[in-house]
Amino acid sequence: MDLYKHRVEYYETDRMGITHHSNYIRWMEEARTNYFMVTGMDYREIEKKGYYSPVIRAEMQFLKTSTYEDVVTIDVQLAEYDNVKFAFDYVMTKEDGTVIFRGRSEHCFMTVEGRPVRVDRVMPEVAEIFRSHIPG
Repeated sequence: MDLYKHRVEYYETDRMGITHHSNYIRWMEEARTNYFMVTGMDYREIEKKGYYSPVIRAEMQFLKTSTYEDVVTIDVQLAEYDNVKFAFDYVMTKEDGTVIFRGRSEHCFMTVEGRPVRVDRVMPEVAEIFRSHIPG
């Protein structure tokens, strides 16, 4: 899987010149949507079918800082999948190899009305991609 890269923009930093913590969850989303794209899942098509994937839990561990113009590589991996919920793990690293962040986000797919769905029943093609990427 290709690693996702993000260059820290000036507006993402605070008065101390350090990346503001609120940006990391956005970068998680950028990397996750890129993961969907490179694994063959089209999120727009999923939405056209009437399914959405909210974040239902997020954990973040800030280990080191990043600053303006740092290139942050984001390794996103599917960590768990049980036909209803799924989780991604994220490791963010600067170009010098310094790990600056670890995180996890948990999701499900749900209908517009807010009902969770079993992925294997409503989108078997997505379930197959998830199953093929789950560790172990």
